[in-house]
Formats: sequence, C-alpha cells, structure tokens
Amino acid sequence: MTTNRLSSAFAKGRPALVTFVTGGDPTPNATAAVLDALVEGGADVIELGMPFTDPMADGPAIQLANLRSLGAGTTTADIFRIATAFRARHPETPLVLMGYANPMTIRGGDWFAAECVKAGVDGVICVDIPPEEDPELGPALRGAGVSLIRLATPTTDAARLPAVLDGSSGFLYYVSVAGITGMQQAAQTSIDEAVARIKASATIPVAVGFGVRTPDQAAAIAKVADGVVVGSALVDLVAQHGANAAGPVRELTAALAAAVHSARKELA
Repeated sequence: MTTNRLSSAFAKGRPALVTFVTGGDPTPNATAAVLDALVEGGADVIELGMPFTDPMADGPAIQLANLRSLGAGTTTADIFRIATAFRARHPETPLVLMGYANPMTIRGGDWFAAECVKAGVDGVICVDIPPEEDPELGPALRGAGVSLIRLATPTTDAARLPAVLDGSSGFLYYVSVAGITGMQQAAQTSIDEAVARIKASATIPVAVGFGVRTPDQAAAIAKVADGVVVGSALVDLVAQHGANAAGPVRELTAALAAAVHSARKELA
C-alpha cells in the first residue's frame, strides 16, 4: 500500500514538515531540482501542485506559480512524469498531488487513481471536491490504495467534521484561516483550540497550513499539531530565483525542518 510512506512520515515521534511547490514552476524540467532541494532540506512530505487556470483557494503567490507553470506548457502528463521521476530518485519520501477537480476527474476517477499508482503518488488533496461529492474521486483513490487527504477549516463544526473525516486517510489538512493561501496567519490560540477539537475525533494525523511562512511560526504550530504545511514562502523563492531556486529552497526548508522537528523538545 502506498500509504505506508505517509504513515511512516508521521510516525517518527516528532511533528512532520509538509512542503508545497507548484509542479512545472518555473518549467517542467526545472521542478526536479526544487523537489530534490525539499528532500535534502528535510521535508517529511511533499505536496506537488497541479497547475490549474482558476486556483480559487490560492493567494497571489500560488496563483502566479500556476500561471508560470501553464505558460511553460505544463500538462497533467508532465505532472505524472515529474512524480514518476521523483519516486525513482526518492523511494521513501511521500508525495501528494494537490489541486482541483477538473484535471483530476476529466478522464474519470479510475484513470486518475491508476496514474497515481503508476507514478508512486501516495495521496491526493482535491481542494474543490467536498465530502458530499466523494463518489467523483474517493472510491477510485481508496480502491487503488491512494490516500484521499481532506481539508478542514475554521468553519468545520462538530456536525460536519465526521463527514470530512469519513473516507479520509494519510492526514487531515487543517486550513487555519478562512480565505486564500499565503495572505495571513491565524492567531495561535485559535489554532491550538481547533487542533485539540479535531484531534479529539480524528484517528489520523492533523497537519496545519495556510499563512505559515517562518520557522518561528512553524515551531509554534508544531507544538500542538502532528504536521505543519508551508507553501507560499517556498513558492515565492521559486518566483524570485527561477531555475536557480534549489539552493534558497533547500536553505529555507532546512530552517523550517529544524524548527518543526525540535518544537516538542522545548516542551519536554
């Protein structure tokens, strides 16, 4: 089962660093070096964004990354090629595809799930398929042994949380702010309370993202969450450095990883 890699990433006795970059940004050929830099920097899980023309949950940084990627001609086939090559280079690091329903379902859920298996993809986050529309993708992914990673938000109340958790695996992604990525960070007290509430019901790890940009912010969240997701700050480095982004990406990832991995030691 491909989910073993995800399970292992969250079973190291410390919080996990989950990193996000957009596939094909700045070009499909340049993505490999960025992904390698994330692994070298100490990322435990990597989310690879599938570029889409209308990334409604994403802020300016990731919107622009989508445009750069699409402008470079990136296709869904390119994303799977990038994933396949990544898996060959990094047999142990979990890889999650994150994106929107249209590219994932246009050829049918079974096709997409099969391509994920062939490419060694461990999980999928589909931003715009709610639990009520699970049949579009969920059964195909679960049948193929690929984790469907769902999102919870500050508006996910006690009545709705069971539906979000039902059929989820790998980890639950708690979106800490109601809004788009990269623009603001939630108050730490609200994150503490939300994570405690979700973990009381969840049997899978809870990772927190949206608005996390610095090692200090990541460390504060890692004290309560099972994982911390960082995306826009890394995507900004790709925007700044283009094909030369690997070094800066590795450096920031290493700083984030050190902060996340050591966060609980301060509590001991």
